[in-house]
This record gives sequence, C-alpha cells and structure tokens, in this order.
Amino acid sequence: MTAFARLAVFDVDGTLIDSQHNIVAAMAAAYAAHGVAAPHPDAVRRIIGLSLVEAVARLSPEEDDSRHLAIAHSYKEAFSTLRQRADHFEPLYPGAVEALAALEEAGWLLGIATGKTRRGLDSMLERHGFNGRFVTLQTADGNPGKPHPGMLLRALAETGMAAIDSVMIGDTIFDMIMGKSAGVHTVGVTWGYHPPADLVEAGAEAMVDEYSSLPPVVAGLFGRTECALGQS
Repeated sequence: MTAFARLAVFDVDGTLIDSQHNIVAAMAAAYAAHGVAAPHPDAVRRIIGLSLVEAVARLSPEEDDSRHLAIAHSYKEAFSTLRQRADHFEPLYPGAVEALAALEEAGWLLGIATGKTRRGLDSMLERHGFNGRFVTLQTADGNPGKPHPGMLLRALAETGMAAIDSVMIGDTIFDMIMGKSAGVHTVGVTWGYHPPADLVEAGAEAMVDEYSSLPPVVAGLFGRTECALGQS
C-alpha cells in the first residue's frame, strides 16, 4: 500500500464480465422447472445485480415467498449446470485487465461487490486468473443485497479505507445507489445492463464508455491523473 492508496470496488456481471446470456438462460430454466412462464430477457437484465431472491421477487411479484425461494434455488442449480459445460463462456469486457493493472500500479486497492454467490464469484475469479487480485470480496451470501450499502461498508472495514477515498464502479442503478448510500464515489459504465441515463439519475458522478477511460476518470474524482493507462 502506497501513500496514495485508495479503494476501487467493482461490480462483476455487466461490469467486469458479460454474463447476460447465461443469466437469462438459467432464469428461463428455473422458471420452467416450476411450470411458470419465464420472464422476458429484458426484464431479467434489469434485475441483474440484485440478490437472487430479491431478483425473483421483482420478476414475479404475484408469487409468494416460498415460490420465490424455490425458483431461486432452481436458478442456482441451472447456473451450476451451465458452468460445468465445456462451452460455458463469460468473457471479460475489452480492456478490463489493463485497467485493473493501471489502477494497481498507481497504488489502488481493488475490491468486488457482487450479487453473485461466493461459489459463483470464486468460479469467475479462477476462470479469469484473478485469484488474489482483489483484496476484499463481498457477495450476497454474507451481506444484504444491493442496493443496501452493506457490501461496501464491509469492504471499507476490511481494508481500513475511508469512504471518501473509495469508488464504486458498476453498470446498474443498484451499484450507484449502493455507492451513494455508503458515501463513496460512483462511476457508471455504459457497456452493461442498465441505460446510462438511468445510472446518472441514480447518482453516477462520472460515466465511462470503455475501460481505457476508467483509470484517468477515477483518478480525476480525487484531483489526480497518475492512473492513466501507460503511465507508471
């Protein structure tokens, strides 16, 4: 940790990796398992980032709590099955690795706050060679789901960072609301699952259209520019 260390916390689905096709497929399989018509893919993309039971509850408010839990359980089983397939593919967005490296070189600590389960997150980290890269890993397993600020508050506690020295980076309004509620800076990405205008309305302080723009943008929130890609 350098004298300039700050904390950058990333969402996963729609921010680091493009997982929408697997999420939509697993949700369709979960609903089919209970003989219920699957929600439209656009509706599913809108709830990506929420904890699983909350997501199902928003998709099917007419169902009771027991059905929400049952569908959520079936989703976990369906996604686990998809994850074991040889053609399972959740690519990183272009430039993600380089942006993470630029932030690290500038003294930033990296963290994750995701609606994924810890098992799902561990699988993603292993698949992309990210084990040990993030100093704090917050999932929906041990925290209130987004947009509750609990994940970020725990990340701050684990790293000893102040909210004013931290930033949340995500693609949904849930990420922006969570960040503002926790008192951290917020940056939205335009390549994810919620419209950019919605992120701005939800409190994004800045928006980026590609990963190469992220390091200088987050540095600019703190009045510094040493995070530009290609600079050390």
